[in-house]
Amino acid sequence: MTPPARAFWLSSPGEGEIREVTLPVPAEGEVLVRALYSGVSRGTETLVFRGGVPESQHAAMRAPFQEGDFPAPVKYGYLSVGEVEEGPADLVGATVFCLYPHQTRYVVPVTAVTRVPADVPAGRAVLAGTVETAVNALWDAAPLIGDRIAVVGGGMVGCSVAALLARFPGVRVQLVDADPARAKTAEALGVDFALPRDARGECDLVVHASATEQGLARSLELLSAEGTVLELSWYGDRPVTLPLGEAFHSRRLVIRSSQVGTVSPARPGRTYADRLALALELLADPALDALVTGESAFEELPQVLPRLASGEIPALCHRVRYGTSA
Repeated sequence: MTPPARAFWLSSPGEGEIREVTLPVPAEGEVLVRALYSGVSRGTETLVFRGGVPESQHAAMRAPFQEGDFPAPVKYGYLSVGEVEEGPADLVGATVFCLYPHQTRYVVPVTAVTRVPADVPAGRAVLAGTVETAVNALWDAAPLIGDRIAVVGGGMVGCSVAALLARFPGVRVQLVDADPARAKTAEALGVDFALPRDARGECDLVVHASATEQGLARSLELLSAEGTVLELSWYGDRPVTLPLGEAFHSRRLVIRSSQVGTVSPARPGRTYADRLALALELLADPALDALVTGESAFEELPQVLPRLASGEIPALCHRVRYGTSA
């Protein structure tokens, strides 16, 4: 008999609940994982929570182990860290990362879990999915030594990108956000900070992750001639207006999209597994703890997610803690 499990479900837009789950007995090639932590990716998951996923994007937005369909009822999430309780002998007892929703225990194929390195705490490993997005973005952007770079939008993705760029030699990096409180996060990550009006211009590259029209417009203003905006924001069902007149063409500016659903073509031969393993290795840096800005118990999720969605809880990554018995 497999132990009982509980999962968080979005029962209707803006309303969540904890449901009992019956787990199958793990078959050969599968593992039973007991959750230790999961993470709420505030941008994407609060969009799902509000029921804001456009119908045209329902298939593209499906999480690997999602159950149900948008807008609801749906079980959604993709930042889970747990301990293997049953499975191959070399994995039993190991801490692993899995792209699984918020659930106390789950059974998945062995290929769906990635071992967390010994020097990465389980609580920090919930950031793996977001750091993986940042890795893919920087593969797409291909920054060069000495580049002048701004990251506009100090959310979870933007801060992850800034944290990785801080390691590039000779690069000038500035995190730009309308919230002055993000200055403290930038300091912890080892990068400069500015409010949008004070940001340094003449950038070779601007990574945009604010998910606002104003942020994208300001990103274009910060570019040098022939500079590139790498667009990481996803706007759901909101239309976006851009100032593509004036000097946009004469300065030969570029707007390029990047999305983690596909491994960057700039790295041929790299797989999804390669990219995730690299993200977990990069999480050995304790500076990334600054991206975890809150924590609550799994049982509190029905009350916590509405507060995250409304902005009452100002979060980058909100961590969900599971009891020892899960």
